[in-house]
Amino acid sequence: MPSKTPTFNLKAVLQETNLAADTLRAWERRYGMPKPQRTAGGHRLYSQYDIETIKWLMARQAEGLSISRAVDLWNEKIASGLDPLAGGAPSTFFSPEATLAIASSEMNLDSLRAKWVAACLNFSEVAAEQILNQAFSMYPVEAVCMDVLQKGLSELGGLWYANEASVQQEHFASGLAMRRLDSLISASPVPTRNQTIVVGCSPNEWHTFTPLLLSLLLRRRGLNVIHLGANVPAERFEETVTAVHANLVILAAQTLTTAATLQSTALALTGLRVSVGYGGRIFNLHPNLADHIPGHHLGDSLTASLDTVETLLQARIKPTQTRSLSQSYIEAHRAFTSKRIHIESAIKENMPPAAHSEDFDTGVRFLGDNIAAALQLGDIEHVTAEMEWVKVLMNSRQRPPEELSYFMETYSQAVNKHINGSGTPIKDWLKTQAQPAR
Repeated sequence: MPSKTPTFNLKAVLQETNLAADTLRAWERRYGMPKPQRTAGGHRLYSQYDIETIKWLMARQAEGLSISRAVDLWNEKIASGLDPLAGGAPSTFFSPEATLAIASSEMNLDSLRAKWVAACLNFSEVAAEQILNQAFSMYPVEAVCMDVLQKGLSELGGLWYANEASVQQEHFASGLAMRRLDSLISASPVPTRNQTIVVGCSPNEWHTFTPLLLSLLLRRRGLNVIHLGANVPAERFEETVTAVHANLVILAAQTLTTAATLQSTALALTGLRVSVGYGGRIFNLHPNLADHIPGHHLGDSLTASLDTVETLLQARIKPTQTRSLSQSYIEAHRAFTSKRIHIESAIKENMPPAAHSEDFDTGVRFLGDNIAAALQLGDIEHVTAEMEWVKVLMNSRQRPPEELSYFMETYSQAVNKHINGSGTPIKDWLKTQAQPAR
């Protein structure tokens, strides 16, 4: 490792690197690299590490990178836990030919993702971090974040859904991924564009990985991004948008219930004359949700979202026209939300004692939340896809299938009793769900 002791004056550095003095000063001023110390008289003093840093940047330029991209690459490696100068650590910028050669070996992104997922399942933090360090040393930040971290977490979520991974394993992996994103954001360059974007999760939405990753990718495009995190009340979005004069607000929701809170937030922002974009898993499952939300759906992938954001920033585009709810849905939503506590009490009273458990209470609350959200968003059929979670939960607890049918029939009777005449969409949907699976 080169020494970091300040020893060399400016003249010695220029002779060693053949770099122009004006260029070196510009690098220090614009990019903070290198970072010489000063003598008592104000003269620069450089270390051998500083000299090797300059040579490293010049080598990246010789390979075709701009100085700004070379500095970004240096910062990415540091944020990924790698010192580009340490112990012969890989420091070359991979050409397309070199990347192709890597992709054909066991070090391609699919292989690295599989190894990272396996390390997370084994709760091996050291192994997981080493795999990420290796990935970041060979591939661009965007590729590693999307193909290793994002897809890896999706695979772990699928394993949990299939009861093949525990919630602890999933949370362990999410924690490692979030920590890495935080490091990369801290190391991202200062904004070079005069546009500000506010990113955050709608109320009661706690899944922050995707909006945080989107924030990183937008920052790497030179934008000023303010990430507000999880579970942000609508009034907090309004306050922040006004305070920072935001050009765009991006809202994220992953579930049907948080899509409903996102809708309310988007409606609250319409009076501020700021563009609103939104996205998340639930909008990919139910594209017609966009018919009831003011703003712009960003797309079904991060790549599409980035393109849509650029379009929204370049031109003011009117949000899509939202559809009004039918009168039957308006009445059903009003009746259900006002009588929900009575409906759920009746269900608990009429279910056999053997069915009562913590999971049962969770199921009652989950279904009620989703029915209310679906009515607010204009289509009770949205709940059908969400019911798959309940079926998986019951299967993992080895509950008989007919128990769910009895539960749905009991729910239908409770709805009919307490909101008879106003709950037609709910009753019709519950009737289909009560039929035993064939």
